[in-house]
Amino acid sequence: MEFVFCQKTMARVMMLIILAMTWLVAGDAGDTTRPEERLFNLEKLEMFVDRLPHIPTLHGFHFVNGHLKPKSLQIGMFFKKWKFHRDLPATPVFAYGVSKRTATVPGPTIEAVYGVDTYVTWRNHLPSSHILPWDPTISPAISKRGGIPTVVHLHGGIHEPTSDGNADSWFTAGFKETGAKWTKTTSHYVNRQQPGNMWYHDHAAGLTRVNLLAGLLGAYILRHSSVESPLRLPTGPEFDRPLIVFDRSFRRDGSIYMNATGNNPTIHPQWQPEYFGDAIIVNGKAWPRLTVRRRKYRFRIINASNARFFRFFFSNDLDFIVIGSDSAYLAKPVSTKSVLLAPSEIVDVVVDFSKSKSKTAILANNAPYPYPAGDPVTEENSKVMKFKIKNKSEPDTSTIPKKLIQYPSADVSNAVRTRHIAMFEYVSSADEPTHLYINGLPYNAPVTETPKIGTSEVWEVINLTEDNHPLHIHLGLFKVLEQTALVETEKFTDCMTEKNDAVKCEIGKYARGNKTAVTAHERGWKNVFKMMPGHVTKILVRFSYIHSNESYSFDATQEPGYVYHCHILDHEDNMMMRPFEMVK
Repeated sequence: MEFVFCQKTMARVMMLIILAMTWLVAGDAGDTTRPEERLFNLEKLEMFVDRLPHIPTLHGFHFVNGHLKPKSLQIGMFFKKWKFHRDLPATPVFAYGVSKRTATVPGPTIEAVYGVDTYVTWRNHLPSSHILPWDPTISPAISKRGGIPTVVHLHGGIHEPTSDGNADSWFTAGFKETGAKWTKTTSHYVNRQQPGNMWYHDHAAGLTRVNLLAGLLGAYILRHSSVESPLRLPTGPEFDRPLIVFDRSFRRDGSIYMNATGNNPTIHPQWQPEYFGDAIIVNGKAWPRLTVRRRKYRFRIINASNARFFRFFFSNDLDFIVIGSDSAYLAKPVSTKSVLLAPSEIVDVVVDFSKSKSKTAILANNAPYPYPAGDPVTEENSKVMKFKIKNKSEPDTSTIPKKLIQYPSADVSNAVRTRHIAMFEYVSSADEPTHLYINGLPYNAPVTETPKIGTSEVWEVINLTEDNHPLHIHLGLFKVLEQTALVETEKFTDCMTEKNDAVKCEIGKYARGNKTAVTAHERGWKNVFKMMPGHVTKILVRFSYIHSNESYSFDATQEPGYVYHCHILDHEDNMMMRPFEMVK
């Protein structure tokens, strides 16, 4: 039996190596120069020459006899070319849109209305092979008959499991091949949660990082007029705009550059622990510019990068007035000079350009990469976009109210249980990362978390790695209660590596270091938060609607369930994700 198992194992290993080598050979055929010599010299690209694009809008509702009614959308994924910069050759991308001609990077912004269902049939029109290197050794979705597996997750959405975009619910072009947990062709978004900002993106197992790099991402806004209109915030397409920010590097021919050699090539031929690009893209253009009036603007800023954190600030010292974090409004506005945004986090801000003493303002970035202890920013990745501010002042009827939306409080005393969620990183003999687990388990291990619908739980997230990991929980929303440094970290990590049990390792003896206050604008309800290295971060997770504390309007116990994971995509793809199932 052992010999038969070894034969099968070796056959699988050889198949994966052949797949990887086939891709690498195909990707570099006819090009013998070193990768760094094939990179486009970004110093040749002048910043702020392209206007900030208006992202197309799709309404997830329609009017029938003066009444709002559900709407069905058909949104495809297309292979096309996209101009990221005036002086950069057109880039092959994967783009969302209702047609190939109108498809964009990012994809169209979907606007939905509270209480009105939106149905989306996501259609895969992608070619048989990928435009980027993918690694078959990290258990990705692999099509047996050719084609690129994709599945769409509405990040921040509260909806049924069959519409959540489970990593194993993937499908190829024409639904010719589907993953083990695929259920149906049309996603149903009930839109009965609190108003706010979400974004949709690919979520296929092991391919999320390359599918997003290729361009498969877009914004989703849920509006609730009776709740939001009285706030009198900036509104309309000119004064209320999504800013979808991510980083990319390019080859000289304009194609997206991604290192095709892994940091442990004998283990993972291609996988790298983080992807970083030096060109900063906003709404599909590198370092764009926007001419603004001397008045208030609302910007819904989404960090759609694979691994880059941004610490945004204005070169002319303007304030961000934060009104929302992730998919929920704050109880009251918070003024700050800078905002730290992890991959997949959203910050909803108002900027008052009438207070600017200068005619221009650079939206800048100074977050090290990897965060928090990596390299300092460069000239290229320290600049995001430029605002040209008109001279003339003008009337502005929009306001920044003293109060926003107050949701029911998060009462820890009502939590039904406490869970310990430990983050591990494993390294090779060369001290290079090989994979990352949550609670010492791979993604495909059996479910260990089964929250009850309508309850709250305390999760103590223990980060035993040197990276800051943005933890994203599907379905549930949470509040961050406290962040406590571990003491005698090495001793505690050794125990956890051996026993994988925070209680047996007496976490109380080690979680007693300095406490870091939660930033004021991050004290509301969130679906992603930055888990500091060497810390225990305590969060209260709510498994019901936060605006009403009512149970869900759908059956959350259905297969294939939900997941929680690190939203550094290179980590998520290499096992830093776990399933959970809701119970009644």
